[in-house]
Amino acid sequence: MEDMSGVRRARYAVAAVFAVHGAVTGSFATRVPWIQDHASLSAGRLGFALAFTALGASCAMPLAGRISHRFGSRNALRGLIALWTLSLVLPSLAPNLPALCLAMFTYGACAGMADVAMNALGVEVERRLGRSVMSGLHGMWSAGALVGSAAGTLAAHLGADARTHFLLAAAVLTVLGVLSCTWVPDIQPAEDEEPPPRFALPPRSALLIGMVGFCAVFAEGASLDWSAVFLRDRLDSSAGLAAASTTAFMLTMAVARIAGDAVVNRFGAVRTVRAGGVLAVLGGLLVVLAGQPVVAMGGFALMGLGIAVVVPLCFAAAGHAGPNPSQAIAGVATITYTSGLIAPSLIGGVAQATSLVVSFGVVTALACGLAVCAGVLRSAERGAEREVSPRAAAVPGPRP
Repeated sequence: MEDMSGVRRARYAVAAVFAVHGAVTGSFATRVPWIQDHASLSAGRLGFALAFTALGASCAMPLAGRISHRFGSRNALRGLIALWTLSLVLPSLAPNLPALCLAMFTYGACAGMADVAMNALGVEVERRLGRSVMSGLHGMWSAGALVGSAAGTLAAHLGADARTHFLLAAAVLTVLGVLSCTWVPDIQPAEDEEPPPRFALPPRSALLIGMVGFCAVFAEGASLDWSAVFLRDRLDSSAGLAAASTTAFMLTMAVARIAGDAVVNRFGAVRTVRAGGVLAVLGGLLVVLAGQPVVAMGGFALMGLGIAVVVPLCFAAAGHAGPNPSQAIAGVATITYTSGLIAPSLIGGVAQATSLVVSFGVVTALACGLAVCAGVLRSAERGAEREVSPRAAAVPGPRP
């Protein structure tokens, strides 16, 4: 019999780790201009260096399962989250392009391994509680990113050196992350359990689930990077209003994720993703057809609302789909990271050849994939129900 108060405490601890992870990302994003100036890079060379983030993450994420097997889930997450928070300092120290590429590769590798480890523990907490919590956990990541971004914006406004800013932020976030890991579940492998391979192709189920996540992350990356440009260049809006559209999109994502678990628990993952796909398509159509900035902003808000819970549900589905959650989550995460990498550049390429309207037509078409392909989450959803029902019968508290 498991103490439900301990499970709830574990949920809050994992949520805190998600927030810390997001805060690192938000802190870094605000100081990219400083890093560009410090390393004396053109926009093209900066984009090349930033691509190493996704490359590092994709290479390192499969290692997370083996690290958790070797050290146990709690110690593994404690070490990986500390590596991630401390790696924030590295980009600010790079004086040139090669050094920045190496720093971004390391930064991405630490991000990816911590990402897989914390999502695997999020799936475990979800199993023990017997209800969806992954959307809320990713909502905490978004909230952490907003806090980190706000602090970074203040530091940039005050003209603070990014090396000092990142050092202080890394110190604070490392302490918070390591302390939060004290209460996360400590999963130890069985004595006869074989360690997962260092590198392995993700299972077929993870590939299918990952394609759903690909569509959502593509729309997210396109909206975050190009919504302000769309309003400024296509609809002649002011710089302030254009920037507000991006902030509103981020806030919509964060709020929808925090509130999303209630919807998932009521309607299930498949119907939630399918409905989200419809909302995202409607939002995309509003953007494409917009003649006024307020219409486009409403379209971006609808798109954010529609895709907000998709990636958390994909990670949850991957974790429930097979015997090795870390391997499946790593597979889905690799696909989504790839989507996030190629989306901004592909949107720019299509816009260069045609127009931004056509670019967001592509985004809208991919959003249709959410509604059409949501059914791939069904088998994983059923597996989750079979896994949580024995636990729910054995412990007091909420039922699935």
